[in-house]
Amino acid sequence: MFASLRVAASRRGFATASTVNGFTEAVGNTPLIYLKTLSEQIGSKIYGKAEFQNPGGSVKDRAALGVVRNAEEKGLIKPGGTVVEGTAGNTGIGLAHVCRARGYNCVIYMPNTQSQEKIDLLRMLGADVRPVPAVAYDNPLNYNHQARDYALTLENAIWTDQFDNTANANAHYTSTGPEIWEQMQGDLDGFICATGTGGTLAGVGKYLKEKSGGKTQIWLADPPGSVLTSYIQSGGKLVERTGSSITEGIGQGRVTQNLGTFIDELSGAFTVPDEKSIAMIYQLLHTEGLYLGASSALNVVAAVELAQKLGKGSKVATILCDGAYRYQSRLFSKAWLKSKGLEDAIPLHLKKYAVLD
Repeated sequence: MFASLRVAASRRGFATASTVNGFTEAVGNTPLIYLKTLSEQIGSKIYGKAEFQNPGGSVKDRAALGVVRNAEEKGLIKPGGTVVEGTAGNTGIGLAHVCRARGYNCVIYMPNTQSQEKIDLLRMLGADVRPVPAVAYDNPLNYNHQARDYALTLENAIWTDQFDNTANANAHYTSTGPEIWEQMQGDLDGFICATGTGGTLAGVGKYLKEKSGGKTQIWLADPPGSVLTSYIQSGGKLVERTGSSITEGIGQGRVTQNLGTFIDELSGAFTVPDEKSIAMIYQLLHTEGLYLGASSALNVVAAVELAQKLGKGSKVATILCDGAYRYQSRLFSKAWLKSKGLEDAIPLHLKKYAVLD
């Protein structure tokens, strides 16, 4: 019995070959999960990069570490300094972890529309959290501008500027992209994910497109209310942002500098309705045993649709951004789902998972 277990263990391998030094070295090297049931249903192969297994719990650990390391390398911050950011949640959580690990103070400005779980976690991690009204980017009171302005008032402080600091995209070009390429053994037809800052899509997309010689198609998935699909499909015309989505941290009303490094090389884009994202949250829990947030579910819906566009037998990868525990008071609440008009989006046999009132 134990001999067979040893063989199985050796086949699986390990995320890292040795011990790592602290939180920051534990970031990355996440598994790429084959989504078996979904794949068999459509006759293609869907893979999800398990970014919820990063030590801070999300894909944003990579960007957080990347922008802080970049500032250190440039001599912009010294020990004991302060890191300031405007974030809808997960980047702030990643930064709070990194700041604790590297000896910095952390101040987070965020829209007051974010889940209480995220706000509470940031405070537990020692961050100074400042929720502010959610206003458009061109409003001087936008949370990003307030973060920038506050950092300017401090000595030995940086505003990490996650949306337009291309150290974000570079972190994915040098880590996430190479990991996916190696895990897929260089055989990947498509990659797709939603974008907030644009760092993940731009960094991963650039690397995969270069390594595949253009064979791997790179697509953008959008939530409702974002303008990026229309921008790409219209050949570069920005429209005013309208509507909203239940997803957090993704969708945009502008082209960030991170996304701008790659947007002209995208193969295409499409929008995923909230109804499909909600249904996929429950489907992934039921069939794959994965407890994921709405942005991860949107990405999987998009990966399935891209695989169907590319044809039977295609291989498509996406990002599983974070777990559902940061949003469970909403996503698994019957009252909240009803308030959003989404209770009927969940198939009848899966409603048993909506256990909160």
